[in-house]
Amino acid sequence: MPELPEVETVRRGLAPVMEGARIARALINRPDLRWPFPPDMSARLTGAKVERLRRRSKYLLADLDRGESLLIHLGMSGRMLVSGDPLGRFVHAHPAAEKHDHVVLDMDNGARITFNDPRRFGAMDLLPTTGAEAHPLLAKLGPEPLGNEFSQSHLVEALRGRNTPIKSALLDQRIVAGLGNIYVCEALFRAGIAPTRKAGHIAEARVAGLVPIIRDVLSEAIDAGGSSLRDFRQADGELGYFQHSFDVYGREGDACRREGCNGQIRRIVQAGRSSFYCRQCQR
Repeated sequence: MPELPEVETVRRGLAPVMEGARIARALINRPDLRWPFPPDMSARLTGAKVERLRRRSKYLLADLDRGESLLIHLGMSGRMLVSGDPLGRFVHAHPAAEKHDHVVLDMDNGARITFNDPRRFGAMDLLPTTGAEAHPLLAKLGPEPLGNEFSQSHLVEALRGRNTPIKSALLDQRIVAGLGNIYVCEALFRAGIAPTRKAGHIAEARVAGLVPIIRDVLSEAIDAGGSSLRDFRQADGELGYFQHSFDVYGREGDACRREGCNGQIRRIVQAGRSSFYCRQCQR
């Protein structure tokens, strides 16, 4: 499932052709994805101007001039692809319709945004822009890891006394929003912390040190266009490249890359998810 860097990469790819443009036509090809689409979705989108395209955690929010926002979640296999871009950033002409093109937005500048989702775990909803943070999918999210609210003091306090493994704690979207399995594994490796350590038993200085590490990992991943493992594509259809920089994720049995360490990368399962780490240098 796309994590924060992948969603931010998509947002940055879509913003130049969506912000300031109107949706000339909204074609809705099925009644639902993971959940039913909102009533009259096509009519509510057609003619609306996209004033701003933003991201909250793993969700995209297109703020419209009608006082509503289009909320988008890519799910496990969702892609938002641009074609026919008049700005010249995307060379693809409008492709022939595909089986899993569930929502198609034709913009008044000639661009087309196609939401394709073979597994249909994605979601779209329309909600009032004012008070959008109260939406059930957004209301309990913690601070953005690249924002000022995600501070060292916040993380220290949020993890104090917790008996859950640090890996599980960092995946808790109420503590920090947008982190997923890949980037938690990578951040814990850089911090030298084993994913099995109890969150509340780690020295506060080491917990505080996770904040800049998490930010660095996410920023590097965004600069690389995210990570493409199975389904993820950027808005122009290109792959992300951060998977080539993984230190631990997906590297079970490989040699540890930390200088001076002769350990191997292990894979264990925590709460149904694979954790990759070096038992020798992550403590």
